[in-house]
Amino acid sequence: MNRFKLAIFDWDGTVMDSVPKIVTCLRNTARDLGIPVPSEQQAKDVIGLSLTKATEVLFPAYLHLNDELVAGYKAQYRELDVTPTPLFADVEPVLTQLRDAGIELAVATGKGREGIDRLLHESGLGKYFMNVKCSDDAMSKPSPDMLEQILHEQGITKSDAVMIGDSQLDMAMANAAGIACIGVSFGAHSKAQLQQHAPITVVDSYLQLLSVLTSHAEESVHQHQTQPVL
Repeated sequence: MNRFKLAIFDWDGTVMDSVPKIVTCLRNTARDLGIPVPSEQQAKDVIGLSLTKATEVLFPAYLHLNDELVAGYKAQYRELDVTPTPLFADVEPVLTQLRDAGIELAVATGKGREGIDRLLHESGLGKYFMNVKCSDDAMSKPSPDMLEQILHEQGITKSDAVMIGDSQLDMAMANAAGIACIGVSFGAHSKAQLQQHAPITVVDSYLQLLSVLTSHAEESVHQHQTQPVL
């Protein structure tokens, strides 16, 4: 039997390699409005929040410009979106194997409904996910609201679910919901940052994630836990 019955994925920086695009859009928006441009890391730190919340957190001295910031970001994103954003390596084969292993799959993302539905369709991944919660459905991360809704609707207990994400917001959301979490090292935050929230492990690839999620032996999970933080 698999260790988990339900795996819940963040989207940006976890399934899709969209962090560079998001960072560029946030920084360009600030530059266009003539306000201080955030650093790359500062922009990464708000990925996962709903857009309105992200701009409020990133530009606290310019709350009076928040509508313009949100509109500017959307315009920037549309301009860059002519080039499809790639998925991370092995995403679809791994989702296929997880589904075939009997693990239910879901998404918990800070994107809005229009955006995530479009990307699920364009990527062809929509068929894998039984439940998708976004910023239009629930309170922004790190509130556990999205996860609690998914657990309730899927009829899955906390101990049978795991959250997979690339940011400290994802890990903190899982902690708040009382479910396990696994970090991925190829998104917004480093392995060391993710480890601050006591994940089972932080993986460096989707093939490693597959191994962790389908492992039948506690020793295998323990081996991942004790790998040094790079």
